[in-house]
Amino acid sequence: MTDEPTVAPAGSRREGRERLLGLLYEAEIKGIGLDELVAGLPLPLRGYAAQLAAGLAEHIDELDPLIEEASHRWSVSRMPSVDRAVLRMATYELLHRPDIPSGAVISEAVDIAGQYSTDASSRFVNGVLARLAAELRPGEPVPAGEDAAC
Repeated sequence: MTDEPTVAPAGSRREGRERLLGLLYEAEIKGIGLDELVAGLPLPLRGYAAQLAAGLAEHIDELDPLIEEASHRWSVSRMPSVDRAVLRMATYELLHRPDIPSGAVISEAVDIAGQYSTDASSRFVNGVLARLAAELRPGEPVPAGEDAAC
């Protein structure tokens, strides 16, 4: 066994989430839909990023109301754009990817929010997603952590 850090395999879910986070941010900055942005990419999306993009494009209208309810009616439009993108991806996964455990969805979202957004984002994202997971997947364990101050 070596002391070298392990590297996520190419096409991992984490890599797909990070790729899609960048695309969601770019689409928002350009004022276009994710599906339009993806259609104009020079190379097609592959792996989990492609699966997430297709799922988000199909179900985007149902996500924001759920996020707002779980954030105690904090308007999605008032959230930092990275938080909004992370919450949309994770909410989609909680709703439509039962093959991915809630704990994995929440842990990845919290980690990505902490890495790419504000200092308070990981707590906020954790609290919102913990509420959503409790509602959408009752009885399934979720990671322990601080609740959001939302």
